[in-house]
Amino acid sequence: VQLQASGGGLVQAGDSLRLSCAASGRIFSSSVLAWFRRAPGKEREFVARIRWSRSTTYYTDSVKGRFTISRDNAKNTVYLEMNVLKPEDTAVYYCAAGSQYSSSPLDYNTWGQGTLVTVSS
Repeated sequence: VQLQASGGGLVQAGDSLRLSCAASGRIFSSSVLAWFRRAPGKEREFVARIRWSRSTTYYTDSVKGRFTISRDNAKNTVYLEMNVLKPEDTAVYYCAAGSQYSSSPLDYNTWGQGTLVTVSS
């Protein structure tokens, strides 16, 4: 499977943005899709994940209540709805696929190319 992330852009603090991650190829029912991000000068960090088959979700504390991960099986697409964006959300966002319900990037073997989100204050 290949992943293509899109939807990034420049927004102001408090705005919303929706990222999409389109998958080409078969996504197995046991797969886990996730979003990670890398802010300037920082390590890549986990943001959210979702089980492809059951829609079980999990979020890092800093985005709980503001971000929502979802998937559309028919479109083979995972979304990250981001609300009440803050300057500290500025990062390159990556979608990833793996087989472990994990927050570690090491457990994801397929990555999209990243999409830049910039939040101005």
